Amino acid sequence: MSEQDATYDAEAMQEKWRAVWDEIDPFTAHDDSPREKRYALTMFPYPSGDLHMGHAEVTALHDVIARYWWQRGYEVLNPIGWDSFGLPAENAAIRNDAHPADYTYGNIETQAASFKKYAVSFDWSRRLHTSDVEYYKWTQWLFLKFHELGLAYRKNSPVNWCPNDQTVLANEQVLADGSCERCGAEVTKRELTQWYFRTTAYAQELLDSLDDLQPTWSDKVVNAQRNWIGRSEGAHVDFSMHLASGEDRTVSVYTTRPDTLYGATFMVVAADAALAGEIVAPDQRAAYDAYLAEIRKASDIDRMSTERPKTGVDLGITATNPVTGEQIPVWAADYVLADYGTGAIMAVPAHDQRDLDFAKQFDLPVRRVVDTGPDDTGNPEETFIATTGDGTYVNSGPLDGMTDKATGVSATIAELEKNGLGEGAVNFRLRDWLLSRQRYWGAPIPIIHCPVDGEVPVPEDQLPVELPELRGADLKPKGTSPLGGASEWVNVACPNCGGPATRDTDTMDTFVDSSWYFFRFLSPQDQTQAFDTDLANAWGPIDLYVGGDEHAVLHLLYARFFTKALRDMGLVNWDEPFSAYLSQGKVINNGRKMSKSLGNGVSLGDQLAEFGVDAVRLTLVFAGPPEDNIDWADMSPGGSVRFLQRAWRLSGDVTSAPGLDPMTGDVALRKVTHKTLHEVEGLIESHRFNVVVARTMELVNATRKGIDSGCGPRDPAVREAVEAVAILLSLVAPYTAEEMWERLGHEPTVARAGWPVVDEALLVDDSMTAVVQVQGKVKARLEVSPDISEADLEAAAMTDARIMGLLEGKTIKKVIVRAPKLVNIVAEA
Repeated sequence: MSEQDATYDAEAMQEKWRAVWDEIDPFTAHDDSPREKRYALTMFPYPSGDLHMGHAEVTALHDVIARYWWQRGYEVLNPIGWDSFGLPAENAAIRNDAHPADYTYGNIETQAASFKKYAVSFDWSRRLHTSDVEYYKWTQWLFLKFHELGLAYRKNSPVNWCPNDQTVLANEQVLADGSCERCGAEVTKRELTQWYFRTTAYAQELLDSLDDLQPTWSDKVVNAQRNWIGRSEGAHVDFSMHLASGEDRTVSVYTTRPDTLYGATFMVVAADAALAGEIVAPDQRAAYDAYLAEIRKASDIDRMSTERPKTGVDLGITATNPVTGEQIPVWAADYVLADYGTGAIMAVPAHDQRDLDFAKQFDLPVRRVVDTGPDDTGNPEETFIATTGDGTYVNSGPLDGMTDKATGVSATIAELEKNGLGEGAVNFRLRDWLLSRQRYWGAPIPIIHCPVDGEVPVPEDQLPVELPELRGADLKPKGTSPLGGASEWVNVACPNCGGPATRDTDTMDTFVDSSWYFFRFLSPQDQTQAFDTDLANAWGPIDLYVGGDEHAVLHLLYARFFTKALRDMGLVNWDEPFSAYLSQGKVINNGRKMSKSLGNGVSLGDQLAEFGVDAVRLTLVFAGPPEDNIDWADMSPGGSVRFLQRAWRLSGDVTSAPGLDPMTGDVALRKVTHKTLHEVEGLIESHRFNVVVARTMELVNATRKGIDSGCGPRDPAVREAVEAVAILLSLVAPYTAEEMWERLGHEPTVARAGWPVVDEALLVDDSMTAVVQVQGKVKARLEVSPDISEADLEAAAMTDARIMGLLEGKTIKKVIVRAPKLVNIVAEA
């Protein structure tokens, strides 16, 4: 077939080049390569079906960087794996009377085939799945190391409980209406002994390290992390509670405003905190128990809502305010959470709206201790509007008349410390990570419970603790976890004493799997260790991590915690796992999130079949900045097809042979080519991928003009320009780029062709356009030398015929010159 008869056939190109790439395997990263290493990572997918538009967007954006780094001469590690444990597979197995692995690995193979079709530059030799025994063996090993260091521990606590799925839910898995995000059942509270990771041990470092990440992470993500960690300074204040038995019990309360202690007129204990049940007076026990049963039906999100009516029950005891000596009542309520400090707060209703609402509801005393001045809305006891600003202390003993809050806080802390009633303290909103799940399809926790020896770690030489073979009905909730019902698996001999013991029947939160997978990618076939420390230090930390905002808090925080713990174990020398983080937006449709129920879902498979892989990738990258949402209803993949056809036709029009010296070619076209390449380098490093596509389109247009009405198809500058287009397109539209590269007479693959060397001399303009304004309006444009002086530029403007005509008969008041770009003339009649 002649070049004139050739047609752009996306499907044929896809079939042809996939086979070639499979054979030459261009993206396998070699540990011993002398080239500088770069680690590119995109959040690995969950196998819940075939790839969707979100996968298409994130991998297209990610691939621009990975492919660019290859072109720039780096050895690039760009691995792929699957986050393959989780509840959806378990639910599917119950529905289909099957094993979760059937659902999981079937979907993985479907997604793997789609990723290969989508031509992402993954290193397939490092593929892993977190549900593989070879992977979760090392997840268990890491758990044991954390347990050994005291970073993994067990405690009894109230947790979100889904009665349908029979499992614990993290707060973020409970919807605003108090229902389970998975099944829609009403979530309740339940007391369970659960496993935790001690993330709070690294709270301050996790916060401090954000300063180093600020330049390369988005402000939105950094701020989300800061808010989640939530550092505050204040004091621990000791209140002496007087129990009905006649005993006294000291309870420490954390407050950021110890200076308002004189306004503390009652205390509130979280109704579901163990403390409340321990201190309630006998004659209030029945009322308390009834209230506790009621509030356990509410989610933490619902309980913290400012719109929720205040409810509570008097615990029938009092406590001593440590600075006033007053006896104040102690109540249980639902607006205080059990995991906040000791689960108790001092209530200062005059200056906290929730406390004031509670005081109003139950006719409790209110005392104003800060006069906020002219903006004060009045006495909160009368207005029921709390005053929260700073001002002059009143009704505050030795603080009366002071106006500086910092002085008031420090003076109060000093007095508390002097009298042994408290001390200054730092507190964090961050809580330890609840990782226990009452599910089957997860990594079993490698602990054995012995009535003699207590918690006994499974010996390392007995890892992995493999999941028993359960399927279908065996996975249904039965009042215990699926593993709890597998008696043959549960009952074992204690490794210490040899007596009867039981395995832990919880599995780990899937966030555990995804908190260290980037380490396993470094040596995924190594069965002697979780990962190779030398390789980790050679490749890491990850140079760029790409993912969605939905993981901007927990996943990133947990991965950061893991990295710091592994560093302290001597397994890696990184402080932070992700040097740079790029957060991509969502693909929506007609202004709304894609949803089957809304009927606005877009099938990625259908889009690829209709327009081809390259057009879909190009459309997603060109749509806008990576962090913005993409409304597919506004996109034009058909327009992307037409552009790719125009670019592809250039490669058939070139008539010069490969290897010609481009320096003999048309200078004007060469300037466009080299300026484009130079600008693209900066655009990619700043993640302005959509502008990269725009500049490539401009180069295609300039090259077409050069072929059709300029220097002609034989000119070496045309070949140089078309080769540059092919290399640029290899970042976004790899099939088209590869076909162009072959038509230009080169061997595959264009993805490893190397970035063209930019000739700095061609970046200098021979002339540029200066704008001439009269009265602030553009009236003329002059072609001038880039190094023209201000005097010469002014003279050129004043002698321009158009400007002379406009100024005739007018008095020039001022001339502003900014060589070589601007002359602004102010004149009046």
